[in-house]
Amino acid sequence: MKILLTTLNSKFIHTNLAIRYIKESIKDLIDVDLREYTINNQLDYILKDIYLKDYDAVFFSTYIWNVYDIVKICENLKKVKPNLIIGLGGPEVSYDSEESMEKYQFVDYILRDEGEMVMRDLVKHFRGEMSIEDVDGITYRQDGKIIRNKTRELLKDLDLIPSPYENLDVKEYENRIVYYETSRGCPFNCQYCLSSAIKGLRYFSIDRVKRDLKNLIDARVSQIKFIDRTFNANKKFAKEIMEFLMENDNGYTIYHFEVTAHLLDDDMLEFLKDCKEGLFQFEIGVQTTNQEALDAVGRRDDFEKLSYVVKTIESYQNIHQHLDLIAGLPYEGYDSFEKSFNDVFGLQIEQLQLGFLKMIKGTGMRARAEEFEYEYKDYAPYEVLSNKFISYDEILKLKDIEDILERYYNSNNFSLSVKYIIENYYSESAFKFFEEFATYFDEMGYFHLAQGKNQLYSILLDFYKEKIGENYDLFMEILKYDYVSLGKISSVPNIFAKVEVDNLKPRVHEFLHDRENLEKYLPKHVDTPTKYILKYVHFEPFKYDILKLKEDIHADIKEQESIILFVYDDIKVFEKSRTYKVELKELIKEKK
Repeated sequence: MKILLTTLNSKFIHTNLAIRYIKESIKDLIDVDLREYTINNQLDYILKDIYLKDYDAVFFSTYIWNVYDIVKICENLKKVKPNLIIGLGGPEVSYDSEESMEKYQFVDYILRDEGEMVMRDLVKHFRGEMSIEDVDGITYRQDGKIIRNKTRELLKDLDLIPSPYENLDVKEYENRIVYYETSRGCPFNCQYCLSSAIKGLRYFSIDRVKRDLKNLIDARVSQIKFIDRTFNANKKFAKEIMEFLMENDNGYTIYHFEVTAHLLDDDMLEFLKDCKEGLFQFEIGVQTTNQEALDAVGRRDDFEKLSYVVKTIESYQNIHQHLDLIAGLPYEGYDSFEKSFNDVFGLQIEQLQLGFLKMIKGTGMRARAEEFEYEYKDYAPYEVLSNKFISYDEILKLKDIEDILERYYNSNNFSLSVKYIIENYYSESAFKFFEEFATYFDEMGYFHLAQGKNQLYSILLDFYKEKIGENYDLFMEILKYDYVSLGKISSVPNIFAKVEVDNLKPRVHEFLHDRENLEKYLPKHVDTPTKYILKYVHFEPFKYDILKLKEDIHADIKEQESIILFVYDDIKVFEKSRTYKVELKELIKEKK
């Protein structure tokens, strides 16, 4: 029997963990193919590719982002090969498997529960070693009826699931993102999350986790994203893994964790202080600071403790922090959301993700939708449209704000300029800046057009001139600083005022020929020829001493010409270049 395990990832660089687990769990029973496509592939290409391999059975790992493409492929596979066995697994079909079977008449099996063991028993059924009635966790068709077998008990020992990372093929993983779990379940009971439907928290053994991680580190994957819902639920376990990653740092792989901030105690914070810059990324779900909303969704949090933890980690300047908010929670109206936004934004973290509540199948929030008068999309990802506390008009406003937040804050391309605007003109509510800028963006029709890098800078400059106006020349220079700090350029665009400096080019060359300057500013290039150093640096004249604003964003700066050296030879987590105010000597004119 020829079986394919497959899925559609959101990007090529991603890898799917579920189908790898299943392949390892049945490889002693049968050889299977594993193929990964993406949602960007043409469906006709995927259809052709699967059909021409002449499989007897195809099983898809199904999620809210790929379900509709998958069912289109399945429906057409069944048309061209009616005897092909088609199975689906994953959260998007397992919680209402009978309804999904009714809806998708071309599907033969849906795997529920922990799919590794379900698939193993199903293969035994295909081999004639088990009756289908004895395969727990399966929903299937029999004599025109849809049969749902009993629920399979959760595995008590997760190590019984064979690891997909033993004897791995380095070529399969090099430079890719790997999703990894050290545990299953969650200690919390947040009603908007699928983990609330599974009771208990189970761990893989620490030795197994270390073996897997070492294999992936040696394979030089670009990133390992830990999908544990609360990675630091067990402090001792989490700390031991982090220590292991720090000790085995390959200088390339980075690690992303979902952590609960209020569980990070002073001992853990002291430990994190010594972490190499950029090695770890933390995603912290705040969701809201409205206590009534938190209570309604069964979420426990302590914003005061969270704030202390986030600010402490921020002071280390070594771990990228990404905080999440969810719009559309019960009891969270538009004004309340503004407060939650400002509370979190005030922590001055690297990224603030504004998401929208999804009424996911199997969650408590979906079951209580009527109680809170929820209207939501009846197709994946089941995003909220409105409820009794927030209107669709307000949701749309938040959608525009989310767009502006992504372009102008989370991109880190406008760090100093956005900080200057908010700290000096919107200090009472950062939310109001994003709201007003989003309104301006909409009124000008920019949401309907694609903008390049230069146009985004030009739009912010126009907004500032029209809505604020004060210190316009200074702001233009601040914005120019952000532009130049992003990466090596030949010259700044015409949207910025050009500051002319006599003999700039030869004076720059003289500066770079001075060994004392190189030792001070460019120690990595002390013995490098000037023509090569110029690939990593840029000298830009400014009307103002902009670097003073980096020290104090409220500084009262007078017009004073300065030259800033931008150095791009390091990949930095928090800044994309190093900058220094420098003096360029006047050239000595030759005597006639």
